[in-house]
Amino acid sequence: MPHRSTRLRIPAALLAAVTGLALPAVAQAQGKPLPPPDSDAMPPVELTVEMRDGHPVCQPAELRLPADTNVALNVVSRADQPVTITMPGQFENGRVLHADGDLVHVASEKGYTVKRDGRGQLRLRTVSAGEKTFACTGANSRSNPFEGKVILTPPSG
Repeated sequence: MPHRSTRLRIPAALLAAVTGLALPAVAQAQGKPLPPPDSDAMPPVELTVEMRDGHPVCQPAELRLPADTNVALNVVSRADQPVTITMPGQFENGRVLHADGDLVHVASEKGYTVKRDGRGQLRLRTVSAGEKTFACTGANSRSNPFEGKVILTPPSG
C-alpha cells in the first residue's frame, strides 16, 4: 500500500492572515499579469491626510499621475483616526505592486487604510488615462468623506 502524506497544505494567503505576516508583493497580485508600463520611470507622489473640522482632508485635492505607469504613492497621515483612501479601479486586479508601512488593504479591494498618524508607500500601476474621483474616509466620520480628483495623463517619456 503506498504511503500517503498526512501533511495539510495551507494556502499562503490564509497562513499570512492567521499569523499576521505580510505576503510578498508577487503573492498579493491576482488576476492577469499587467502589460509593461508605458514608462519605466517610477515618479514619487505624496498624498497627505489632515483633519479639518473633525473630517479628513487629503492633499493635493487634485492628484495628477501618469497613466499606465508604475508610481510610488507616499501616504502621510496627520489624522487622529484611521483613514481609508479609495480610487475606482486603482486598488483592484493586481494593480498594487507593493505596499508597506502603516497601510492595510481593505477587504473589498477598493482601498487602503492608513493608521492614525501613520505613513506608508503604495507602489502602483496606474489605470488608463482619464479623470476619476478619489475619496478619503475617516473611521469616525464615514458619513462625510473628502472627495478629490485623480487626473491620469499619458506619460511624457
